[in-house]
Amino acid sequence: MKKMRAWNFSAGQWFGVHVRMHAFYVLLLAVAVGSAVSMGARAGRGVLLWLVMLSAVAVREIARTLVSLWEGLELKGVLLLPTGAVLSYGTSEAGERASATGVQWKLALAGPAANVLLGLVLGGLMLALAPTMRLWEHPWITPLRLLRSAVWVNLLLGAVNLLPAAPLDGGRLLRGTLARSKGVMQGARMAASVGHMLAFGLVAFGYFESNVWMAALGVVVMFGPQLEQDSLLLDSDVDAVTMRDVMLRNFATISASETLEGALESAVHSMQDVFPVVRGGNMVGAVSRQGIVKALEASGDGYVQGVMTRTLSTAKPEDSLVTTLRRMMGATGVQMVPVVEGERVVGIITPQNLAHSMRMLNQRRRLRRG
Repeated sequence: MKKMRAWNFSAGQWFGVHVRMHAFYVLLLAVAVGSAVSMGARAGRGVLLWLVMLSAVAVREIARTLVSLWEGLELKGVLLLPTGAVLSYGTSEAGERASATGVQWKLALAGPAANVLLGLVLGGLMLALAPTMRLWEHPWITPLRLLRSAVWVNLLLGAVNLLPAAPLDGGRLLRGTLARSKGVMQGARMAASVGHMLAFGLVAFGYFESNVWMAALGVVVMFGPQLEQDSLLLDSDVDAVTMRDVMLRNFATISASETLEGALESAVHSMQDVFPVVRGGNMVGAVSRQGIVKALEASGDGYVQGVMTRTLSTAKPEDSLVTTLRRMMGATGVQMVPVVEGERVVGIITPQNLAHSMRMLNQRRRLRRG
C-alpha cells in the first residue's frame, strides 16, 4: 500500500471528498513544458497548457460528481488520472449502486457530455468573437494557441472517453456489460484485452504521426486498469481485510468418485456455483455447476474426477484479501480460491460470494461503531 501511495499525492479535501492526483500528471506537465520549449516558447506556456488539460478533467469530474449526488451516492475519494478520475464511495452499498446498469450509464455519459458541450460553447464563442482564428489548423493542441487548445482538449477528452478501454468511460461500460454476461473475472479479463489492443493502437498512431499527446494517451490506457485497481484499494479499507473475514464457511463439497448426475443433484440443492472436490478428506480439485451441465450435455453421465479442475491456487485464513484478489485477476479461469489450514479446507472465496461478504462485513462494522 505504501508503494501505491507513492504514486499518488494529495490535492486536498473538497466538500468532504479526499482528492488525490496520480503521478502521471507530473509526467504530463513535463511533456507540456518540453513541448513549449521545443517550439521556442516560454516554459510558462507549457504550464498553462497543462492547466487547460487539468481544467478539462475537472469539468468532467464535476459533472460526474453531480450525477453521483443526484443518485444519492456518498463519495469518499477521487483519484485524478489524465483521462478522468476513479471514484471511490463511502459505503459498499453506494459502490454496488454505482455499478448498476442505469447509474453506470449516467456516470459514463455525464463526463463526455460536459466536455463536448464546453468545447462546442468555447469554439462557438471564439468563431463569433474572432472569425479569423483558425480553429481547425493543426496542431489542435499546442502551447502556442491556448484558447484553441482549450476547445480541442475538451472535445477530444469527451470523444476519447467513449473508447471501450478502461479506465475510460466506454471501457467501464464494456467491463460492466461483460461482467453481467460472462462473469466478473472473465469479463474483466476480456475488457482488459480490448483495452490493451486499443492502447497499442494509440501508441503506434502517436509514434508514426509524431503526435506526443496521442502516444501519452495510449500509455495511460495501457496502464489504466492497474491504476484504477490500485486506486480503489488505496481509497478503501479492503487492505485490512483477511480471507478469514470474508470466506464462505458453510459450503458443500463433492466427492471425486461421484457421478455427474449425482453431482448435479447436489448442485440443485445448493446456492454454490463452484464446489471443492475431495477424495478421502483431501481436496483434489474443483468443479462448477456450469461445468457439470456442459459435461452431461456433451458426453452423458461420467465421474466428477474426469471433468474437475485439478490446478488450484489456495490461500490461508490470515492472507490479505488484496493479495488474493490480485491472484484471481491475474490467473486464467479462476472460479474459486479454497482457504486451507494444513490440508483441510476451512472456507472458499468465489466472485459470487465476495461482494455479499464484503457488504455484510461493512454492515457489521457500522453496527459495532454505532
